[in-house]
Amino acid sequence: MTHIDAGADLDPVHPTPVPAASADGRARGLTAAEVAERVARGEVNDVPVRSSRSTVDIVRANVLTRFNAIIGVLWLIMLFVAPIQDSLFGFVILANTGIGIIQEWRAKKTLDSLAVIGEAKPRVRRDGVAAEVGTSDIVLGDLIEIGPGDKIVVDGECIETDGLEIDESLLTGEADPVVKQPGDQVMSGSFVVAGGGAFTATKVGREAYAAQLAEEASRFTLVHSELRSGISTILKYVTWMMVPTAIGLIISQLVVKENDFKDSVARTAGGIVPMVPEGLVLLTSVAFAIGVIRLGRKQCLVQELPAIEGLARVDVVCLDKTGTLTQGGMDVTGLHPLNGSEESYVRKVLGALGESDPRPNASLQAIIDAYPDSEDWRCTESLPFSSARKYSGASFSEGDGASSTWLLGAPDVLLPDDDPALTETERLNEEGLRVLLLARVTRELDDPEVARGARPTALVVLEQRLRPDAADTLRYFEEQNVQAKVISGDNAVSVGAVAGKLGLNGQVVDARRLPAERDDMATALDSGTVFGRVTPQQKRDMVGALQSHGHTVAMTGDGVNDVLALKDADIGVSMGSGSEATKAVAQIVLLNNSFATLPSVVAEGRRVIGNITRVATLFLVKTVYSVLLAILVVCWQVEYPFLPRHLTLLSTLTIGVPAFFLALAPNRERAKPHFVRRVMRYAIPGGVLAAVATFATYLIARHYYAGEGALEAETSAATLTLFLISMWVLAIIARPYTWWRLGLVAAMGAGFLLVLVVPWLQEFFALRLVGTTMPWVAVAIAAGASAALEFLWKWVDRRFPA
Repeated sequence: MTHIDAGADLDPVHPTPVPAASADGRARGLTAAEVAERVARGEVNDVPVRSSRSTVDIVRANVLTRFNAIIGVLWLIMLFVAPIQDSLFGFVILANTGIGIIQEWRAKKTLDSLAVIGEAKPRVRRDGVAAEVGTSDIVLGDLIEIGPGDKIVVDGECIETDGLEIDESLLTGEADPVVKQPGDQVMSGSFVVAGGGAFTATKVGREAYAAQLAEEASRFTLVHSELRSGISTILKYVTWMMVPTAIGLIISQLVVKENDFKDSVARTAGGIVPMVPEGLVLLTSVAFAIGVIRLGRKQCLVQELPAIEGLARVDVVCLDKTGTLTQGGMDVTGLHPLNGSEESYVRKVLGALGESDPRPNASLQAIIDAYPDSEDWRCTESLPFSSARKYSGASFSEGDGASSTWLLGAPDVLLPDDDPALTETERLNEEGLRVLLLARVTRELDDPEVARGARPTALVVLEQRLRPDAADTLRYFEEQNVQAKVISGDNAVSVGAVAGKLGLNGQVVDARRLPAERDDMATALDSGTVFGRVTPQQKRDMVGALQSHGHTVAMTGDGVNDVLALKDADIGVSMGSGSEATKAVAQIVLLNNSFATLPSVVAEGRRVIGNITRVATLFLVKTVYSVLLAILVVCWQVEYPFLPRHLTLLSTLTIGVPAFFLALAPNRERAKPHFVRRVMRYAIPGGVLAAVATFATYLIARHYYAGEGALEAETSAATLTLFLISMWVLAIIARPYTWWRLGLVAAMGAGFLLVLVVPWLQEFFALRLVGTTMPWVAVAIAAGASAALEFLWKWVDRRFPA
C-alpha cells in the first residue's frame, strides 16, 4: 500500500520544505531553481570519493619514508665530501621514488575512472520526473526514490513507503530489517531489502554523521594483507639492526683507524646505505599498482589494493547462483494449473501480480514478460518479495467486483511437506528448472502467518540462463585446489541440477537442515558442495563457520541478500549490475558482470605474492650481508672494504634491475602463507655466507697486497667475490629458467664484465683487478660459497618447510 505525506513540518535546522505533491498525490521533488539555489549555498553531497588516496597523499607516502630520510641525509653528506660516483645511490632513490609516484598515480586514475562507472546512481525526483544522478549531485531536500537492493546514500526522512523494509545491520549490528513508515528516519549506509518508497534528504555530505561512519568504515576497514604487514615487520627489525651497527661503524672508521676524514665518511656511508632495503617497498607498491591497472583494463574495480593478494590466498569460493552462475534474466517455460484451476484465470492473476510490484526481481520480470496485465484488476495492497520470507503477495479487486489475496513464492516454503504438488516440484527441480507456486490465501497480507492454509493454484516453471563462461571458471578453481560452494536461496535440488550442468558435482544440502552450532555447521559445509534454501543470515553464518575451520573465504554475489556474507568474507566480490548495497561492501566489483574475470584476479594476486617473495629475498640477503660486514669490520678494526659506488653497482646489477623484471613477470604458483618466515629462512643463510666469504677474501687480499693502491686492489677483489655470490643468489631466485630469465642473468653478468674491461668505467667505479693470483682466489672463494649456498638452501627447504 502506498502512503504519502506531503504536509510535514519544516526541518528546524535546515528549513527545507517537504516537496509539494502533484495532482496524482505523488510528491514532485525540488524544482530546477531550488536545486540551483542549494548548489550555490554549498548544500551538496560532497563526500570524497573513496576509491583511492589523493595525489598529495601518494607523493607524501612515497617521499616521506623513514629510509628515504636516512638515505637522503647520507646523500647530502656524500655530495660534499666525495666524488659524484659515490653519490649515485641518491639518484637511484630519486628514480625509485619517481617511479613509485607515477605508477601509483596511474593506478589512482584507473581506480577513479572505474569508480565513476561503478558508483551508485540514485533515482532523484525533480519537477515530478525521476532520473538517475551521481551521488555527489544530490542536494539538501532532494526527493530520492528507493527500491530493493538500493543503498541509502544520505540521511533522510521517509515521505512515501510501500512495504519498505530497511536493513541497518551494517550500522547498528541489528540483523532484522526495520519496517519504515512516512516520517521515519533513514540512515546512509543502510539498504533496502524489500518494498520501495521515497525519502527527503535531510543531511548531505559531511553533515551526515552516518555517512561519515560508512565512509570511514569502507576506507579503513582494510583487507588483511600478509604481504604488507610482513614487509612492515621486516623493516622494523632492519631498523633495529641498523642503528647500533651504523654507530659502531662510524666510530671504527672515524676514530679508531684515524683515516682521512673524507675517505672515512665515504666508507662509513658505503657500509650504511646497503643496509636499507629501499627498493622493496617500492616494488611492492609498483606490483600492486600495475595489478590494478591490468585488472582495470578487464573492467575489474579493485576497491582495496590488498584484495588482489587476498583472493590469491583464498581456498574456498562461495558462489551465489543467481547472477553468478546464471545470467540475470529468466524465461517462463511452463504453467501447470493445480486443483482444477483454469489456465486463463491463472494467467490474469500472474499478470496482475507482475503489475503490482514497481521493482520486480528477475523471476517476476519473466512472469511480466510472459503474462500481460489484466487492466480491469486493481491492486489494493501488496507485500514485496523478501529473501527471508521467500515469497511476495498482493490483494486485488477483480474486474467483476470480487476480491482475492495471492502469494507467489517457493513451493517448499508455502506448502506442508506432504502436499502432492511438491512431488511435481521436485521432478522439475531435478531438471534444473526453477519453480514458483501461485497460492490463494484467506488471511491478510500483514498477518505473520499469511501462508497458513494456502491453496495451491498453479506452478510457474522458469528456466535460468547459464553463463557461458561459468563452467570454465569453475574448472579453473578446481584445478587450483580452490573449493567452490554454491550457496543459494533457491530450492536445493534445482540449484544442484544447475551446478551439475556446469560440471560442479557434489553433495546437495538443504540449508534448513544444517546444524546451528558453528563447529557442526563447518563440518557439514566441508562435506557439502551445493546448499539451497539459505537465508541471508545463514549465508553470513556459513562464511563465519568456514573461517572458523581455517579457510580463507571469498564470497561472490549481486543481490541484497548477499550483503551480510560479502561484508564478513575475507574477500567480497560483487557484480557490476548488482545492487548498490553489494557494490558498497565488496572489495572487488566485476563491472563487466563476468564471473570469468575472477581467474584473472587470482592470477594477478599470485603474480604479486610469488614475485614479491622472490625479490624480497634478494633485497634482504643484501641487508643481512651489509649488517654482518659492518660488524666484522668493527670487530677486526679494519677499513670498510667498499665505497658507496661499489655497492651501488652491485645493487643495480644483482638486485635493482633484475628485481624489477622478476616482480612483474607471470607467476601462477599458488600463494603460500608465512611470508616473513619464507623470506628470512633464505635471506639469513644467504647473507651470512656472502658476508663471511667476502670478508675472507678481503682479509687475504690485505695480506697479499702492500704499498700504494693496496686498498683499491683489496676492495676490487672483495667486490668480485661479493658480485659472484650475489649473482648466484640471483640465479637461484630466477628459477625455473625461461629464455628471458637466463638472458636477464647473463645481461647482468655482462654488465659487470664491461666495468672490469673498459678503462674509464674502471676508473669511474674504482675497480681494478691487480695481478692474477688474488682475482682467482676471489673467484674460488665465491665458487665455494655458492656451492655451500646451494646446499644450504636445499637443506633449509627440508629442515624448515614454509
